[in-house]
Amino acid sequence: MFERPQVSEYNEFFSRYIGLVPEGSLITLLEEQQAEANQIFSAVSAEHADYRYAEGKWSIKEVLGHVTDTERIISYRLLRIARGDSTPLPGFDQDAYMEGDPFRGLSVPDLLENYNAVRQATILLLKQLPAEAFTRSGIANQSPLTVRALACIIYGHERNHLSIIQERYLNA
Repeated sequence: MFERPQVSEYNEFFSRYIGLVPEGSLITLLEEQQAEANQIFSAVSAEHADYRYAEGKWSIKEVLGHVTDTERIISYRLLRIARGDSTPLPGFDQDAYMEGDPFRGLSVPDLLENYNAVRQATILLLKQLPAEAFTRSGIANQSPLTVRALACIIYGHERNHLSIIQERYLNA
C-alpha cells in the first residue's frame, strides 16, 4: 500500500527527513517510533526536563512539544490533501510557536500524553486512508507535497529530533 515518495513529490528541504525513513511498513515504523519516544522521554527526570545543551537551544520539554506541534500541523496538511482539498496551505514558523514558553508549566508526562494522542490520531488517519489518497498532491508553504511525502516527513522529522535528544541531551 505504501511506497516511498519520489523527489518530485516534496520540496528538497524535506529530503533530509524523508531520507531517514527506513524500508518497511510506515504504520509499523510510526508505532515503533512512538514506543521509542515514550521510552526515551519517560526516563527524563523533572530536573533534567528543562536542560538545554547550549545557549539558545530548546529544552528537552520544548523539543517534545515541538515534535508534537509539528506532527499535528503536518497531519492536518496530510488530511486536507488526502481529502482532495486543493487550497494552498501556509507554512509555519516553529520559533513563533515557542514564544511565551508554552511548555513551561507542563511536565514530561503531560507532554507525552499530548504526543501520544497526536501520534495515535496520525496512525489512525493513515490506516483509514484509501490507497489512492497517498499519491494525492497539494501545496503547502508554496511547495508541492503528496500525502505519502507528508507521512514520511512526520517520521523523519521525529527521527531527527530523537537522534539529537540522544546525542546532545541524554549523553551530556
